[in-house]
Amino acid sequence: MPDSLNTLIRAVEDANSSALLQEAVKNLAATRLEGAIPTLIAALSYNNPGAAVAAVDGLIQIGEPAVPSLLELLDMHNYTARSWAIRTLAGIGDPRALVTLLGAATADFALSVRRAAAKGLGMMKWHWFPEDLLEIAQAEAMEALLFVAQEDEEWVVRYSAIVGLQFLANAITVSHPDWRSQILSNFEQIAAKEESWPVRARVLMAQQELQTATATTQTQHIDNSPSPLSSMDWQKIMEELYGRKGQERLVFAEGDPRRYEQLAVAIAQNTDE
Repeated sequence: MPDSLNTLIRAVEDANSSALLQEAVKNLAATRLEGAIPTLIAALSYNNPGAAVAAVDGLIQIGEPAVPSLLELLDMHNYTARSWAIRTLAGIGDPRALVTLLGAATADFALSVRRAAAKGLGMMKWHWFPEDLLEIAQAEAMEALLFVAQEDEEWVVRYSAIVGLQFLANAITVSHPDWRSQILSNFEQIAAKEESWPVRARVLMAQQELQTATATTQTQHIDNSPSPLSSMDWQKIMEELYGRKGQERLVFAEGDPRRYEQLAVAIAQNTDE
């Protein structure tokens, strides 16, 4: 580990005031080095919002290498740290956080977490997904986002769901134009009954941008980096989606989770070991 990184980590550990801690975490986050991950994740539980925001920004910049440790943090009982971790995962867009974000967007009791998860669902790294799993994952995300956009009690969460739906609609322009049309149709219904003017304005903005954008312009900013996930990662994602679908089936009659079992076999045969 570079001496400079050790110095920055010690500055976080030795900070004796809120201001010093925030500044130390900000400086460490700016390195964007994987060696900073454990200390930045620890900062999520320091009950210092300024330090937590700096840590979230730094972890998002580091990206995929931080995801396993963030997912491990979700199993801890510190809800504050857990909520910051979910916001970070939403910002990274790693597929391993898909089911976590689906649950957080639709059921977390903190509106700030639901808001971040809803936006993050629309901004997943969809190009990493195997083709068949991509269809299921995007269908789940669309269903969750349409629910949140129309049913969440907080307008800021519905607003973020509209943003997420716009990103998702862009992602499926070529592969699922019928789903894109479904999103636009729902936008019309939401605009007609939504009471919050910021949400109505965001719907109008999304409608205009989706109607004027072309497939060419929508692909200009896509990150084409290959997926670093292993076949075991995809198997776990599939199992989590399967479990989520199974739970939904207990409540709703529609949906057949048996399809996930077939896809799990196909993905195992077509991804790296």
